[in-house]
Parts: sequence; structure tokens; C-alpha cells
Amino acid sequence: RCPRAHPTLRVRPLTCTETRRGDQQVVHSLGDGAVHVSAARHDATFGFSAVFDAGASQEAVFEGSGMRQLVELAIDGFSCTVFAFGQTGSGKTYTLMGPLAQSDTQPASPALLGLMQRSFTCLLEQSRSRGSDLALSASYLEIYNEQVRDLLSPGPPCALPLRWSKTRGFYVENQLSVEFESLEAIVSLLLQGSQRRRTSAHALNRHSSRSHALLTIHVRSRAHHPPMWALQASACPSKQGTLCFVDLAGSERVKETGSSGELSVEANSINRSLLALGHCISLLAKPRGKRTHIPYRDSKLTRLLARSLGGSGITLMVACISPSSRCLSETLSTLHYASRARRVTTRP
Repeated sequence: RCPRAHPTLRVRPLTCTETRRGDQQVVHSLGDGAVHVSAARHDATFGFSAVFDAGASQEAVFEGSGMRQLVELAIDGFSCTVFAFGQTGSGKTYTLMGPLAQSDTQPASPALLGLMQRSFTCLLEQSRSRGSDLALSASYLEIYNEQVRDLLSPGPPCALPLRWSKTRGFYVENQLSVEFESLEAIVSLLLQGSQRRRTSAHALNRHSSRSHALLTIHVRSRAHHPPMWALQASACPSKQGTLCFVDLAGSERVKETGSSGELSVEANSINRSLLALGHCISLLAKPRGKRTHIPYRDSKLTRLLARSLGGSGITLMVACISPSSRCLSETLSTLHYASRARRVTTRP
């Protein structure tokens, strides 16, 4: 039987600005993976594999979302992806990375670390327990205005070509991959890349991500070589798994953000790629016999996520929403989006 995708939902707290403004809380957790949206002309309940409300800790999200199991599957050779999506300012980057104020001089509180750092710790613990069997490396890129840019290469980010082959599917040519063996090394790579990522301030978010970012951890199990007298060339073939973290730029209405000029161009590019992603998910949610062609080529984002969405990998989706009455339209859009994703079947 084909497993289904299991989207989880995170509802952030009302911000101080929303509380001062008098916004009403319109999203309420009912327990057992259900949330209720209650507002004028809107009364709906949505179900997910897990719901994390405003009081949920970062650790609770890591343990309750199945992220630990995803790390173990990547070690076993599977292609695993976790992506966070939702309106701008809904808590996607915080869920994945923790607070943005992290630096060498002011490290974040361990309790606030996101899914990424907790996964790195889990991965390295597994690696140490297996001795020298695992080789780990990382690559980090962003999709900005439909250009793929390497966030780890020295010098200013330049556009890289996106290719396709029968064996690899869609891949980025000339992307830098950096080996690491410690938590400090991979966190340093994460911070280095994140500081180079395009962000801007607007009416909804002071640190709005203007690009989609993909950090991929490559996990290679080294082959065990038998003694010289053994007949086989290799007693155990090597396995290669991946663990990809996708921080999607937030969906947004240009009128709400007050964006103009370059910011408006960025917002339209973001919304087009998110629309393409939503279209692919809608088609994948249909029974296999009723599916038409899945248009992965409609955007760079859907091309790079084709393996994850198409079912040859294992994907965790974290939908992030605001409970504010002012964000009701975007919140409902995210909830419907995640509900469609729940119907996608996979063949990892």
C-alpha cells in the first residue's frame, strides 16, 4: 500500500502588534490533529497528522512531526525532504532555523533551535555511533526571481544552470558541496548561507525571505570491504540518502505588504512559483488513474522538488499559519493547500 503524505500544522502566537491592533484569534486547536477556523462567514474544521499550537516548544515540533524518523530514513538511503510553507511572517524560518539573531557572538538558546539544528545533532549522533561508516556533506542554494544561486560558493551569488538527466532527474550544475564532521561546521555553513540569502523588510515582516532556500544534507554510507580472501568485491554496497530542508518564501498579497518596485517584482515571482507548486500538489492528490501530466517544468522550484513531490522520496510538510483575523484569507489558503497535500500518495 502506498503511504500518504502527512502534513503537520503549526499555529504561531498572536504578535504584540496584532494584539495591540485588536485582532481576534480565529484559529483554535481541537486536539487529535484537528483545528477549527471560526470567523464571520467562515466555520470550518481541518485535520492533520499533528497540530502544534502557540504553546508548542521547538522540541515538541521536532519529536511530534516525525523529523527524527526522517533523519534515520536518510541514513538508510532514502531521499527525504521537509518543507515549511505559509504566509509571510507565519513562522516558517523560525520553525526550521530558530531565531534569526543567531551569530557567533550571540548564540541562540538551545531551547529555541529549529528542526534543522536538531536534525544535525541527531544525524551526527547516529554517525558517531556507526564509527566512520557515514560521509556527510552539505549544499545550499536559493531560487531568487527564477534564478538558482549557490549560497556556499565564495564571491557574489551567480546563477547556476538547472539540468535534467534520466539517471539524476533535475539537478543543479556546478553546485558546491562541502563535507562536514561536526555540529559547529554544519551550523557555520547554515549561517553563512542564510546571511547571503535575499531578505527585505515590508509591512508584514521585517525579515521577509525573498527567495526559496534549499539546504541539502548528503548522507553516504561507505561500503564495507571484505578481507582479501573473500570472493565478493564488496560485502555491502554503499547507500546514498539525502535530507533536504526547504524554506519557502512566504505567499503574500502585494497590497498588504506595501511592496513596490523591485519588492513587487520579487513578490510576483514568489507567488508564481508557489502557484505552480500548489498546482502540482493538486494534480498529485488525484487518484493515480485520473492524473494528467504533472507540470514540474512550470517553475525552478517544482523542478527541484519533483522527486520529493512525485513520490520517489519521503516528504514532511509543515504548514505555518497566523491565528489572526486579519490573516484569515491567507490562513484558509494555507489550510486548503495542506489538506490537498495530505491526499498525495508516495512510492519511496
